Amino acid sequence: MSSNKREMKVLITGESENPTKMNIQAGKFNLTIDEPKQMGGTDEGPSPIQVLLMSLAGCLNVTGHEIARQKGYKLNGMKIQIEGVMNPCTFIGCSFEERAGFQNIIVTVNADMPDVSPEEKEAWLMETERRCPVTDNIKADTKITVINK
Repeated sequence: MSSNKREMKVLITGESENPTKMNIQAGKFNLTIDEPKQMGGTDEGPSPIQVLLMSLAGCLNVTGHEIARQKGYKLNGMKIQIEGVMNPCTFIGCSFEERAGFQNIIVTVNADMPDVSPEEKEAWLMETERRCPVTDNIKADTKITVINK
């Protein structure tokens, strides 16, 4: 009897250049993450929370295209808009009554699927959301272990 359980490890490394700016390496790619000037940053890259939402958009795109391929749907492309609503007070230390992260994330998907019925498109979108690893990590309680070296 074979198991469908697999494990894929993903590794990134980062080094801070200053209190708000981090240079991240992911495989052969480099990304600078920074805070906007109004948050004390140098605005030389997207903020960490913007990168989270960017990751969600990218993952929904890949997942949506894969599911469309599996179902034989023609998917010409996707436009995705994501808005996150959060209270920055926990992060900056003025209040600890709310969680530090987003209270709400609104994802709007405009998928160009000319040969798919509205019902099929809705089912495809729900499956895309369910199978997207980034969506799963945002929605679920993922164990995070922080190690001090």
